[in-house]
Parts: sequence; structure tokens; C-alpha cells
Amino acid sequence: MSAPELGNKSVPLQITEDEAAVYDRQIRLWGLEAQQKMRNATILVFRLKGVATEAIKNIVLAGIGKLVVIDSEDVAEEDLGANFFFRQEDVGKKRVEVAKPRIESLNPLVTVETISDPSLSEGENLDLLINTADLVCVTDWDREGLIKINDICRRFNKPFYAGGTYGLLGYIFCDLLKHDYIAPDRAAPKEAAKNVKNTTVYVPLKDALRHRWTGLTRKQTKELNPAVVFTVLALWDYQAKYGKLPDSIDHASDLEALALALVARAQVNKQALSTIPRDLVETMVITAAHEISPVCAVVGGMLAQDILKALAARESPIANFFTFDGSTGGGSVVRMGLH
Repeated sequence: MSAPELGNKSVPLQITEDEAAVYDRQIRLWGLEAQQKMRNATILVFRLKGVATEAIKNIVLAGIGKLVVIDSEDVAEEDLGANFFFRQEDVGKKRVEVAKPRIESLNPLVTVETISDPSLSEGENLDLLINTADLVCVTDWDREGLIKINDICRRFNKPFYAGGTYGLLGYIFCDLLKHDYIAPDRAAPKEAAKNVKNTTVYVPLKDALRHRWTGLTRKQTKELNPAVVFTVLALWDYQAKYGKLPDSIDHASDLEALALALVARAQVNKQALSTIPRDLVETMVITAAHEISPVCAVVGGMLAQDILKALAARESPIANFFTFDGSTGGGSVVRMGLH
């Protein structure tokens, strides 16, 4: 399962006639070099839920080289609402085995591999998988699992994305190590428009979670929608504490207490956020364990778009924690632990 190397390695700028026909519009937008970087990339995706489904659709249509999907679970009834790779008759079958031919039909130019045996994604096998990928994406996972895989990615110098949804809320986190990219020079006059090279130094998730919100004004804090950010983080705490997501109104006070403890620890401006809205907490304890298709579509679409940006090294990727509120349709990006 070897993968061509990305980064500074020079490769001849050439694609086949079939690729030129399929990716014509993208080549005009991104440029041939960016398209080739995508074409040479092997992407590893963990867990085939609603967010991963949307992200996979978009990166496969865009023309990555190889997709490896890891999921050991069977299709369940509740998967049918947010996963368009599954049908009613697929319930009880392995998710990846059902999805593989449908993913391949999206773009025959992309190689698709699947892994359903959990032993093949543990220990040394997990290390090997990550080391042979160019980018790793983990979806709908618990916090400790994300930290573990992020740490392995760091060890092998691999960019890492995480994304998921909890009912009406969604998030994306990325650790792209030291990431260079080309973007328009916003300071240049229009008549002398030019691109400039930029660099962002990312941090692993375990460091991002120690972020302090000091130094932000009330207005700056409110613009980041901290109630949503800390509700997502509190859901991670709840999962770690109880081994599952909340699923009853009786869990509201516990989730609220976890969120408020995180807010206090992060030293959030009290004028901007003195408490977590009770209606948000109550909505989460009822819906967090369920997938809502439009929310999965938005978060999965954003995740795919950012993965392609990172591969192409064009425009600034997320830096570094994005949250989405499906009740308002709004999203915000918090620079957690970044200088």
C-alpha cells in the first residue's frame, strides 16, 4: 500500500487525456500542479458515517489518487438517514463492503481500498497504514482516539484532520504540522495582484485543548460563538466520563456542568459568555447521539474542501478548530493554541 510522496518532491507535470477531460474545470481553477498533487495523494479515512460520506464523495470527485476507508461496523437502520452509500437492503452488511462499489462509481480514476478487520487498524498495522498515507482523516470519533491517531500522525509527519457532528452541531479540527501554501496578497493593489507564500505552524489536538481565551475582547469572543465551541468540547468530556453520548433530558445538568468547567478553565471573557444557554444544552442531550443529514452535508463538504486545499497548498486551510451551528447555519474558526 505504498503512496507517492507529497510536499517538495518534484514530479513531472503530466496527466492522461482521460484526467484532462474529467478534471478540466478544476485544472483551470487550481492549476495543473495542484491537480497533480491531489492525483498523487493517498487519503486514509476512518469511520464511514454521515460526515465521512459527504467528504469522501467530494474528494473522490476531485481526483485524489487513492482512498483507503477503515470501518469495522455493519450498516444499521440509523445509518440510512445520513449516508447515501447505503440502502435498506444493506442493513446488517459491512459498511465498507457495501460502500466500496458505490464510491468507485463516482470516479473510476480513483483507487478505492477498504478495511473492515479491526485488527488491521491496530498497533503496528495502524502505524503502517498511517505511514503509507499522505493525509489522515478521522470522523465521528471520541477525543482520546483522536489524540492517539493525531500523535501517530505527528510521529510520521502526516497531516491530520478530524471532523464529526453531534445532532445540530458539527466540528472540524486539523493539525497540518508546518504548512506552506500560496494565497493572494491581500495588501497588494488590485492592478498589481500577486500570490504570496504563507506558512502556518499547527499544534496537535492535545495542545490545542489547553488553549486559553485570554486577551480577547467581549466582541472578539462573542464572534467565535464560544457556547457552541464549549458544548462540543463538553460532549467529548461527557463521552470520556460515561463511555457514551448523552441521550436523555436527565443528562442536561451534567453536560452543562462539564461545559461551564471548561469555560472557566479556558478563562473565557465572562462578559461574552457567563453561562451556556439552557436550550442549547437541552437540544444537545436529546440530539447529540443522532445524525442530521443537512448538518453532515455541511460539515463533510467543508472537511473535503479543506483537505483539497491542504493537498493543493492553495489558499489558507482551517486554522485550526471550526464549529458549525445547524440551528443558525453559522460557523466560526477558533485559533486554538496557535500563535
